[in-house]
Amino acid sequence: KLTGLALQPVITPELVQGRVHLKCSYSPPSPEPPVQYRVLWSRLSSPGKREQVHHETTPQPFSYLEMDGANLRLGDTVFCTVTAFRRGTPEQQSLPEDSKGFYAGIKFSPESLEIAEDGKEHVLTVLSTVPIACPGQEDSCKITLQLSTEDLGKSSQVPGPPDIALSACQVDLLPGPCSGSSCAAATVTVTAVTDWAQDGNRLSRVSAQPAAPRDLLWRAYTPGDVQVTVRDLPTGNCYSFTDPHIITFDGWRYDSNKIGTFLLCHSGSRAFEVHVRQRDCGGHRSATACNCGVAAR
Repeated sequence: KLTGLALQPVITPELVQGRVHLKCSYSPPSPEPPVQYRVLWSRLSSPGKREQVHHETTPQPFSYLEMDGANLRLGDTVFCTVTAFRRGTPEQQSLPEDSKGFYAGIKFSPESLEIAEDGKEHVLTVLSTVPIACPGQEDSCKITLQLSTEDLGKSSQVPGPPDIALSACQVDLLPGPCSGSSCAAATVTVTAVTDWAQDGNRLSRVSAQPAAPRDLLWRAYTPGDVQVTVRDLPTGNCYSFTDPHIITFDGWRYDSNKIGTFLLCHSGSRAFEVHVRQRDCGGHRSATACNCGVAAR
């Protein structure tokens, strides 16, 4: 029996004549006599279940399978299972060895985000685990992904306006060499919308959709999305009321009886300010001013 060969099959993506292929590589036994390999390709059809898509017998220490959009599609998790046997004596075979599952398609990194309403930008990477190929269109080859956000609210609430904002509505994936688990990547920043509402922690999601792809492989593909949890932060309040009593964000209280237009609040970090206009409302009896107008940017 051929046992314990440690073939260690591994799946990697590769362009062959401008078309996307997956390559299953394995270690030939040495110094064993010449052997053949039976390679079985399969994909995850449902959790825990696989369906066979191709098999072949080869003397080579590798096997190729094209991602044609029919047998193998984007979004599939693919496995290759390799068995070695001696030529002429197929009953003498090794135990079948599985590769790790290879996910072919778009991935987000990180796979989920937890952010707060604090104005900070968080980098989200969109990457393709397969090469970007455009046969006959190499000069303008790219896959454009349209990005969108959706507020999922809380389980007890109706979804409201988006709770997150993206730095771009679309990103381009450009051809390049594959490195690690990425063959093309683009980044976008995600920021929680500061809404000054005590609305609790909310769920949102970011989705990507290939925009008018020319390649059949991308045409029927909808990538998975990434879930974003937005942590609600208490919001600050300041007041100016009646004959103006003013309470600042940090709780200081004082009165202002001057007449005119004043800068009530100004942010040093973003384009936000509030002007207030105060008029004479005491007449001859007292020098009293009252709020009569407000402008906010």
